[in-house]
Amino acid sequence: VNKVGVMGILQPLGDGLKLLLKESSKLEKSNLFVYLFSPMMNFFLVVLLYVLLPYQTMMDKFNLAILFLLSILGINVFSIILIGWSSNSSYTFLSAIRSVAQMVSYEISLMVLLLSLMVSVESFSMVVYDEVQKYMWLFSMYIMSSFILFIVFLAESNRIPFDFIEGESELVSGFNIEYGSGYFVLIFLAEYAGILLLSFFLVLFFLGGDLFSLLFYVKLLFI
Repeated sequence: VNKVGVMGILQPLGDGLKLLLKESSKLEKSNLFVYLFSPMMNFFLVVLLYVLLPYQTMMDKFNLAILFLLSILGINVFSIILIGWSSNSSYTFLSAIRSVAQMVSYEISLMVLLLSLMVSVESFSMVVYDEVQKYMWLFSMYIMSSFILFIVFLAESNRIPFDFIEGESELVSGFNIEYGSGYFVLIFLAEYAGILLLSFFLVLFFLGGDLFSLLFYVKLLFI
């Protein structure tokens, strides 16, 4: 797609459309059902976590939001291992094992940090973080915890320097090598939706939790 539009504005849309319209190959030796189902499972689990953001919804009264977050992050590990295993490729399977080992190991640190926050605010709910930070951000009291949580979120989202699953010299591109067209798009949408979601939570926990203020999204851009 070479029609970039004014200042290249249409280029991302054109690239995405071109990728969606590409032919999706079917692997002869793959487990077809798991191969097709696992990217959808991965995307669904990430999108499901967006209901925890404390907008004016019924989830505002959900008092076990933190536990729900930890549970879904734990379940999402299975979708990654299924994506790597179902392709029946040594590269994808090794990458999936790396990813799962990394995510599980850092989830222990994540669990300890979130439990310590829950003890501080005396609630499992997301709404309470807006209430307790009306006059002072939790960042000022938990500077080290906020930096550690930032590092853990980098590991959870497979960002630099924790991008071991995409070691190009060893694993080509990671667990998504055998995917193309819409399924490739689903995997990357899930990855970047997860990055945005974890950024939301980092700002919510430590830098003020009012999702209806413009300042919240300015802070989100810096994260």
